[in-house]
Amino acid sequence: MTERIYTDENGEYLKNNPSWHVEDSPWKAQQIVKMLGRNPINPKTIVEIGCGAGEILNQLHLSMEENINFTGYDISLDAIKLAKLREKERLEFKQENFLDTNQKVDLLLMIDVFEHVDDYLGFLKTCKNKSKYSIFHIPLDISVQEILRNKLIEKRNSVGHLHYFTKDTALATLVDSGYEIVDFFYTAGTLDLPRKTKKSKIAVLPRKLMFKINQDLAAKVLGGFSLLVLAK
Repeated sequence: MTERIYTDENGEYLKNNPSWHVEDSPWKAQQIVKMLGRNPINPKTIVEIGCGAGEILNQLHLSMEENINFTGYDISLDAIKLAKLREKERLEFKQENFLDTNQKVDLLLMIDVFEHVDDYLGFLKTCKNKSKYSIFHIPLDISVQEILRNKLIEKRNSVGHLHYFTKDTALATLVDSGYEIVDFFYTAGTLDLPRKTKKSKIAVLPRKLMFKINQDLAAKVLGGFSLLVLAK
């Protein structure tokens, strides 16, 4: 994994992303709950790799059954310092690489993670042996609009994306890594979450209209969508 921006003593990632994306976490947790509702797999142990500030797991802890144990792992000390503030019974956070442990769990969460990983195929193959089921949230960075506006390099510099996907290449990556796709659906953070800029507010209507007509076309042309995937 290219770790420098997450483990840098000067807090490079924290400087670029001071909230560590906590404001999006309740929405992301809702997507996970939706997926579990569509596929009742009833996990008793849930681990999130790259848990950041830990708010996704905190939201799941609040909304799911009381007999589930949640653990978040992150290599960033800055992230774990924030996550530790959310610890409680059945919810803990560790600054270490989950793949270095002997632990196996019922459900592994990788929410906006493997696009940051240098050897992402090796990473995914190793993760495959650590859980019965996995849920991935994968940004679909490749779209006509994102390419024309040169946005890929911005995401590389600001949030550390090293790899870029469409729906088809994201699913093929998981299959090539040994996973069986159980279910998937688009998520539309650009439509569901509050718009931060005037440009993003203007873009909502055409994106919403096209997504209603043809989801695949909207993702490929306008972008701003991600994919939530349940795999085993």
